[in-house]
Amino acid sequence: MDRLEQIAENIHQSFDIRTAARDRALAQTRLLTRHCANAIRAVHRDEHDLVEQHLAEARQLAELLHTELAQFPDLFYAGYTQDALKEFAEANLVYALIDDRPIPTPAELSLQDSTYLQGLAETVGELRRRSLDVLLNDHPQEAERLLGHMDDIYAVLVTMDYPDAITGGLRRLTDVARSIIERTRGDVTMSLQQDRLEHSLAKLKEQLESQSFEN
Repeated sequence: MDRLEQIAENIHQSFDIRTAARDRALAQTRLLTRHCANAIRAVHRDEHDLVEQHLAEARQLAELLHTELAQFPDLFYAGYTQDALKEFAEANLVYALIDDRPIPTPAELSLQDSTYLQGLAETVGELRRRSLDVLLNDHPQEAERLLGHMDDIYAVLVTMDYPDAITGGLRRLTDVARSIIERTRGDVTMSLQQDRLEHSLAKLKEQLESQSFEN
């Protein structure tokens, strides 16, 4: 019985350590997700200093997860951890694409390929949001640029024809991205057509006023 009690005590200690690591990871992932959300919000508001601040905090938390969960791979690859890291990918990619910077690689973000691709897929929704914002502010060329990025992202996503067990359910995110892109294309096209029509009407008005003046 002494031997069994010792085994039980060792298991208790192991579970205590794992539980503490899990609790810390949950707190860190919640904070990581919050910083990423705030970074994206700051991107849309063109608050560059605030974006950099939140992304720096997010990177520290992502690195902490890597370090503290190194001996607990099952916790590191758990859904809540990878979901938070997906948000980390999305925030960095959204910032790069909207601010017209080189996009970071999975290695530069220390992310698994599948997690990176999930974050990339979800940037499409934020690019649509930005496109609509710039259309409202009469910047159709910027909306066209962002739509081009959305098309490029989709072109990459559709090549990832692998089982969901490998990609982490990327196929569903790809389908969502396609729907978002098509809606955005319709909005941008309509805005460009309206812009051209207004330009043509203004030009016609000038010509008519010029002819009237000459007569």
